[in-house]
Amino acid sequence: MENINKLYRIILMIITLSCLSCNDDFLDRQPRTELGAAAFWQTTQDATTALMGAYSDVRSLFEWDLWWDGQGEYQRVLNTTAIARSPGMTDGSFNPSGYGGAFNTLYRELYGGVHRTNYVIENVERMLLENTSPDVTEELEAIIGEARLLRGMVYFRLISLWGDVPYIGKIIYDNSEVEDITRMPIKQIKDSIYADFTYASEKLPDQIPALGRAAKPAALAFRGKLQLYWASWNNFGWPELDGFVPDPDEARTAYVGAADDFRRVIQDFGLTLFRNGEPGDIDELGKAEILPNYFDLFLPTANGDSEIIMSFTHGGQGSGQGESLMRALGGRQLMSGQLQVFPRFEIADRYQSTITGDFVEPLIPMNPSNPEARTTENSAINPQSYANRDYRMKASILWDYEMIMGIVNFQYDGWTPFIYKTWTSPVTIDGVNYITYTGHGTALSGYVYRKFLRNYPGADRASGDYAWPVMRLADVYLMYAEATNEAYGPQQVAVDLVNRIRHRGNLPPLNAEKYTSKEDFFDAIEQERIIELLGEGHRSFDLRRWRAIERVWVPPFSPGVWCIDSHGANVTRYFNNASERAYEQCYIFRIPPAERDRNPNLTQNTPWM
Repeated sequence: MENINKLYRIILMIITLSCLSCNDDFLDRQPRTELGAAAFWQTTQDATTALMGAYSDVRSLFEWDLWWDGQGEYQRVLNTTAIARSPGMTDGSFNPSGYGGAFNTLYRELYGGVHRTNYVIENVERMLLENTSPDVTEELEAIIGEARLLRGMVYFRLISLWGDVPYIGKIIYDNSEVEDITRMPIKQIKDSIYADFTYASEKLPDQIPALGRAAKPAALAFRGKLQLYWASWNNFGWPELDGFVPDPDEARTAYVGAADDFRRVIQDFGLTLFRNGEPGDIDELGKAEILPNYFDLFLPTANGDSEIIMSFTHGGQGSGQGESLMRALGGRQLMSGQLQVFPRFEIADRYQSTITGDFVEPLIPMNPSNPEARTTENSAINPQSYANRDYRMKASILWDYEMIMGIVNFQYDGWTPFIYKTWTSPVTIDGVNYITYTGHGTALSGYVYRKFLRNYPGADRASGDYAWPVMRLADVYLMYAEATNEAYGPQQVAVDLVNRIRHRGNLPPLNAEKYTSKEDFFDAIEQERIIELLGEGHRSFDLRRWRAIERVWVPPFSPGVWCIDSHGANVTRYFNNASERAYEQCYIFRIPPAERDRNPNLTQNTPWM
């Protein structure tokens, strides 16, 4: 064996020396196992391939936005560490308070998204300069437009959380290029994001070229959302951001600009709500063979539907690129889900009556040890208390004695009833024997999610193929209503759009008393945002931009608010005797200390000094 190895080494040396003696320069040859950069950026297919890499990178920053709702008052997040493919999010804090210093990794990962998109933009711009074909020019500009849209989304998230941040608009080849960079004022970054969204809105096609990619409506919707947030910060203030001075004129201009962009999205592209916004049919209480259309909106049934203006795709079973919604939101009967995220008790009272169109009497938490608890009118554990409610309630959550289809070992496993705190227990309902819904660990509210949970077999808990929506038409309707209301007061066209969304819950139109003033109509818009967008990651951002944390919880130095469960037990108390600083640290996040250690020029946000 030793002699054979020596022979191989001699032969290899002869081949190498003979190659070096050839006329061709051996060192200038392209490697056969990989494609060099100089040989890569040659065709539109090369550019598209690089763009897909940017999409994959940015997807990981937004595909778990549902966790952000844990910072609001209607969702509880127990654990995120089990979901490994979410860089920057797994070590975050998704509680209503104390979270602003917990996103150091997300800060770094967001800048990774910036770098990835800059890499595409700069190289494709270089290709554009060397191109002479009009058709190729149009295609390359569209690719740049998509990359700039993604970059704008990443920077939008950065300024929404940290305010002033460093702005990097080019490829960084060496850390020395940014080791002394400073934070740029938020207005300048906002203008750069606006420019990215504007370029995208001008260069992208009217319709998406493929599921998971972006088109003109997405660019306009995000530009409108950027202006809406800018208007909110100028309207409601952001005192925790040093140097930021709210300007009412800036706010009004931005509200008007946002409304104009949203109007174009609504009117110019033929977009409609899923299944035309019709509520569909609904099963009786305690059954779930027939579910409202709203339920199907959050299954792959809706992938590619025009309501989903922009989404991030997932590959499904065997791809290694699936989504893990079943794992995070489902119980053990749903492909061994781990029930890490669930709605709080407080969300139930937000679902309005399909008869009156208004709120019903608050539910009364009752312990099932009380023999009358299951029959007392309006008891939280009396199934009849949930009759004639917004259809989106049955499509979104389970309460006691509601059924869900079990899926075990990739096959249907029969119906299972949810009965709070009776995990894996035998129960007989109408003469039929069942085993109750099983939570992994503890659900602490009396409710679990149905929204996002697959009701068909064939994929495991972490291999879903739902395309996560990062922009929906229903959200655009509500943002348009908010922007026009702030700029002009209640407008009939905005009221009509809110009523379209209410109709999918089989609710009657808003009573005229709900929009006699700007304040009344704002309350109606907020109500629809809570119900329509539950679990989609919008609530905490709304609370911060509206400066509403104290409104929905308590003012500083007050007794805290107990979140309870359907049995009446206190679960967790938030903001108990909290100082003003505790609230300030919710409104603006901490610049990661490690980043400041590397770069002393990075200042710290005042609440964290």
